[in-house]
Amino acid sequence: MCRKIYHIVVSKTIPPVFFLLLAIFIIAMKKPVHDEATSRMEYSYLALGDSYTIGEQVETKDNFPNQVTALLKEKGILFETPRIIAQTGWTTDELQTAISKSVLKDKYDLVTLLIGVNNQYRGRKVEEYIPGFESLLKQAIQFAGNDTGHIIVLSVPDWGVTPFAEGRDREKIAREIDQFNSANEMIAKKYNVHYINVTESTREAVSDKSLLASDGLHPSAKEYGRWAKKVAAFIQEKL
Repeated sequence: MCRKIYHIVVSKTIPPVFFLLLAIFIIAMKKPVHDEATSRMEYSYLALGDSYTIGEQVETKDNFPNQVTALLKEKGILFETPRIIAQTGWTTDELQTAISKSVLKDKYDLVTLLIGVNNQYRGRKVEEYIPGFESLLKQAIQFAGNDTGHIIVLSVPDWGVTPFAEGRDREKIAREIDQFNSANEMIAKKYNVHYINVTESTREAVSDKSLLASDGLHPSAKEYGRWAKKVAAFIQEKL
């Protein structure tokens, strides 16, 4: 009898809206809480190339792919650690072989391609380079989920201006590098992908040795930083 009386008193003294608000509060408390940092998306990046991509003679953090992601992080655009398939000395066919042996994601948010200097260095003809480069670019497009807007081709640097080229025909090297770059730029335009010219930047090393690594051949972290700014600026617009 006492229990029934108590129930009637509670029902009459506490308005129904109280129980509704209490239920809403309990449901809200059960929802997981995420801070802003953990809820933001991390993009993926695949970098394909040779010594200029892996960053021969510089620390890993200073190669251009890692400098790109560091710059974008400052803008609040987060990337996973870049997946780099590159090695010093690789030609187009050697990069192709390495890709075929690699375990990769089905899709990347950004793909960069920089290859060709070793084709030129070994005396291979540009006519041989063209089909190999085009095949690699078509693969890069597939890795980007066929979104050509998220592909970047970088031009081949001119190693002919470096101390390493002392005693060689520097003008011949420059002409051949230009031929290779005319080819890769033509192919990039054919597939409507973004093209960044870093060749002219590397030629400034003829009078500015701070743009070279200690081996007198490969770019320094400073030079890679200039490439990274160009790549990051383009990607910032896309993402």
